[in-house]
Amino acid sequence: MKTTNANPKTDVLLGTGLNDLHIESKEWLETIAFWKDEIRFFANLLQKKETKEKTKSELGRILKSLDKIHMEIFDYMSEDIMRHESLLARLQKGEEGLADIDYRNQHNKVKSTMAKFENEFRGFKRLVFEYAKGLL
Repeated sequence: MKTTNANPKTDVLLGTGLNDLHIESKEWLETIAFWKDEIRFFANLLQKKETKEKTKSELGRILKSLDKIHMEIFDYMSEDIMRHESLLARLQKGEEGLADIDYRNQHNKVKSTMAKFENEFRGFKRLVFEYAKGLL
């Protein structure tokens, strides 16, 4: 008798309604908007600290560059989610050649990207906070 190992994340995703996946996509867009606000806050914080302390350290320049890179990544991720949502609209219209599984597979990829980036972003925030503490 053959047994297969089920992937719980995939099994849950396949059992989730398309509307719930749509809502999750909208939540991702809200999360990205929040991250953009955080980046603006960090940039402001670093700019004030640098001006106040008259420091132009290499780390400060690197962090500012990372801010710009993150903003570009946020835009790319948002566009990816919007394309994903467009696929859902096409699927709901019954466009020929599209299947429910196409949307679910893409959703799983976007979900994985969001989770990976969230972990990286946490590390970035720790770096910014440690740097800012050093300027106090």
